[in-house]
Amino acid sequence: MLSSLASATKGFNQKLFFFSVHKNLFTRPIIAMAGTGVSSSPAYSTSSPSQAPLKRVGTHNGSFHCDEALGCFMIRLTDKFFNAQIVRSRDPKVLDDLDAVLDVGGVYDPSNDCYDHHQKGFEEVFGHGFSTKLSSAGLVYKHFGKELIAKELNVDEGHPDVHRLFLAVYKNFMEVLISEYLNFVIYTIAYRFTILLLQSYGYSKKLLLFFMVQVFYLFSGSSSLFQAIDAIDNGINQYDTDKPPRYVNNTNLSSRVGKLNLDWTEPDQSAERENEAFQQGMDLAGKEFLDTVRFYVRSWLPARSIVVECIAERYDYDPSGEIMVLKRFCPWKLHLFELEEEMKIEPLIKYVLYEDDRGKQWRVQAVAVSPDRFESRKPLPAQWRGLRDDELSKEAGIPGCVFVHMSGFIGGNQSYGGALAMARAALKL
Repeated sequence: MLSSLASATKGFNQKLFFFSVHKNLFTRPIIAMAGTGVSSSPAYSTSSPSQAPLKRVGTHNGSFHCDEALGCFMIRLTDKFFNAQIVRSRDPKVLDDLDAVLDVGGVYDPSNDCYDHHQKGFEEVFGHGFSTKLSSAGLVYKHFGKELIAKELNVDEGHPDVHRLFLAVYKNFMEVLISEYLNFVIYTIAYRFTILLLQSYGYSKKLLLFFMVQVFYLFSGSSSLFQAIDAIDNGINQYDTDKPPRYVNNTNLSSRVGKLNLDWTEPDQSAERENEAFQQGMDLAGKEFLDTVRFYVRSWLPARSIVVECIAERYDYDPSGEIMVLKRFCPWKLHLFELEEEMKIEPLIKYVLYEDDRGKQWRVQAVAVSPDRFESRKPLPAQWRGLRDDELSKEAGIPGCVFVHMSGFIGGNQSYGGALAMARAALKL
């Protein structure tokens, strides 16, 4: 259903943008751009009358960030502001005449659809145990997120799955996005201040470039796309407990949206060109939001049901309750950590068994100490690690062993019975 909603947001045959320059208001029609990967199916029809006049939603013009780009995208999916026109201006007289205002205006008042977060005294958080101060996108999600999720599930907003997904999407997408946004803003301010300072003292271009690089390293770490990918692939933790990050991933959504702003070398710095860039930012942020919601609806929620059932049955496989068997493989790790806390599981589960459909073998995986760590709660025994096949079977005293990884986080056996025997033996070693 949200794919249809996405199509609606891409049908910019109407005038999507208004923008103000030198206090004069102009209009410009935005045409749907090719190659976005959004289908051209008919626009989704909400309860809003199809012939009702379009609402107008305001945000600031000039440089944009991910939060207002995503906020504008999301609010245009709601019944109240379906396919609304976007007005980009900082003129208070223009903003006062609009139906909703995001990220500008200095007011947070949901009763009047004002969603700014820059004003002094703003302390709004999502609630439900989350303490990160909200951006404009977070505010829109807080007030309209359940409506969007209910549409995708095709249920009423009061359905328990709506609330469950509402929290999950915030925790794993929106809150991360807000943190990314704050880091991006800090870096941008520091970068621009450093450049202005150095230019004012007439430093050479070479020295200027050197300081630019130092500012980048200071605020974002000496990292690159490939370093982050390599580090994750090789099992290197991003953080030690008492040390700064070993690497930083600068490919996050906030950075990618920010890079869509007009470069200073761009010959066309017009408001029209700026609006085109902003729409690209809306498209990019919106697509990732929709993809995230779809993942949680189609994959995360069904997987959670499977893990709940398997946790309940764990004592059927071992009296310790520390071994869980997945009857059907699914993404289980995040669910396990959350459900252990929610269900107050004690003792914690140490090993998860599942069938590897590709090799028709069984895996014994040690549960990590936390979702963001590579270390295991109880790694498979040190004397098994790095061994394979007959040598491993002899050492373990269990037939059918295939391998145990050098770190002890996973092992394999040719049969379910053998895998269970490995997990039971590992608990005692």
